[in-house]
Amino acid sequence: MNIYWDAEKYKQDFMFVPEYGAAVLDLLDAAPGARVVDLGCGNGALTRQLADRGYQVLGVDASPEQLALARQAYPDLTFREGNALDFALEQPADAIFSNAVLHWIDADKQQAMLDHIASQIRPEGLFVCEFGGKGCAEHVHAELERRFAAHGLHYRRTFYFPTIGEYAPLLEKAGFRVEYATLFDRPTRQVGPDGLADWIRMFDTAPFADVEPALADTIIAETVDALRPVLYHDDAWYVDYVRIRFKLRKL
Repeated sequence: MNIYWDAEKYKQDFMFVPEYGAAVLDLLDAAPGARVVDLGCGNGALTRQLADRGYQVLGVDASPEQLALARQAYPDLTFREGNALDFALEQPADAIFSNAVLHWIDADKQQAMLDHIASQIRPEGLFVCEFGGKGCAEHVHAELERRFAAHGLHYRRTFYFPTIGEYAPLLEKAGFRVEYATLFDRPTRQVGPDGLADWIRMFDTAPFADVEPALADTIIAETVDALRPVLYHDDAWYVDYVRIRFKLRKL
């Protein structure tokens, strides 16, 4: 996961991430008092909700900036820096919960990541997760790809967005039994008149790493203009999210 989070901007304009993630919590039916890890906890909003449901929670995130906000907002909860490939627990968790994280991990590291997550859950424990599925933000990525090409550049697609059929075998190989799986469209409203441009600058930074700032601004502006008839309606920008959601049991 190679991204620097503007944690304050994220908290201000992109709180739809934990707000939508609240629906995933209902899949987590561990016993009261269970040890639950919020993997990729961000600013701790969902970690708080897990604690309020009676779980013993630990928030884990790779971003020091996000963790600083989490510790400030929820000083009674425990947060630790770590990522999905190498976080380590003193004892296996009863359940691991993860929202909007796994698509940040490169495709060639997904199996190793799932193997590692499984190693941190006790037998019969739960893994509940939601992340980007096949086709997520495809209008945006396809248009950016065209705009990069028009300027003689290559647009790198760095996200991993699988189908259920592609991902379930990886989960089973890691030692999970799939108890629930769904893939669904979820057009997601953005904040403000510059919502699409802000979304690109927040979440899609890697392809712009070697692009001059002025050219990056031009590409984003061209993309916004091209997608306005498609993604702007009801006085707001909507990014064409697709989500994939699993409830898994460790064998």
